[in-house]
Order: sequence, then structure tokens, then C-alpha cells
Amino acid sequence: MISGRNRRRPVGVALGLFVASLLWLAPGAAEAQILGLWSTKEGKSHVRIEPCGDNLCGTIVWLKEPLDESTGEPKVDKYNKDEGQRTKPLIGLKMLTDFPLDGDGDNKWSGGRIYNPENGKTYRSKLKLLETGQLKVSGCVLFFCDGQTWDRVE
Repeated sequence: MISGRNRRRPVGVALGLFVASLLWLAPGAAEAQILGLWSTKEGKSHVRIEPCGDNLCGTIVWLKEPLDESTGEPKVDKYNKDEGQRTKPLIGLKMLTDFPLDGDGDNKWSGGRIYNPENGKTYRSKLKLLETGQLKVSGCVLFFCDGQTWDRVE
């Protein structure tokens, strides 16, 4: 017969290993939550956030209105400052770049950039996963910041 003292030890060891594994996996857990497909404000586009090299990137993979009204052709990056980029399709365009994989903790990522194809400008940006499961995306120029909330696409 096993004494009560010996029965508790395996449970204590197993519990300790479980807690340690949660602490070890915690940084990756936040990264895993941000990865995937997100719908931008008013559902205008879908952006897939995924690792790219040592960072996270977000690529436009779907547009609510994919065709240019005047030409009937797929929308292109017509406002890009680099004239050589203006004929590239918006679908496939990286609009989020340089966000560190591990984030800043508390489900936040900063230090990245967001490109706005509606005006051809790039802004310093921050990402934050909200308790609601939504993603807060902010872009800043000097001291002026603006943001929007994105919803996960299932």
C-alpha cells in the first residue's frame, strides 16, 4: 500500500511541470492569437497576419471592392510614392511590416509600420489584441495617432 505522502509527490511534480510549460509557452501563445485573417474597418479588406522572417507581416488577401470603378481592372497601389510600385495589385500587398514576433507583452506589438494604400503613406504602428478578441491597429505621425479595430475572420 502506498502512503498518502508518496501519492501526493507525483501529483505535485506533474502540477509543477504543467505550470512551467505554461510559462514557457506564454510568449508564443500571444503570437498565435494574432496570427490569422482579420477584417479591416467596415470590412473593406481582409489582412492575413503571419510570420515573415524574424517579424510579423500583414498582407491584403481580399477586397470588398476589388475592381477599380473607372477601369474595371483589379485595384492597384496607385498612390504609392514609388512610381514603379503603382501598377502592383492591392491584393498581395504587405500593409503591416516589421512587427516583432514576440511582441511587447500584454498582447501588444509595436515598432512596426502600416502602409495605407488609400493615400500611399506609411506610419509607425502598434497592434493590441483586445479582451473582446478584436485587434486594435494604430498608426502615428509625429504626435498624431489614429486607429481602428479589426475583427477576426473565421
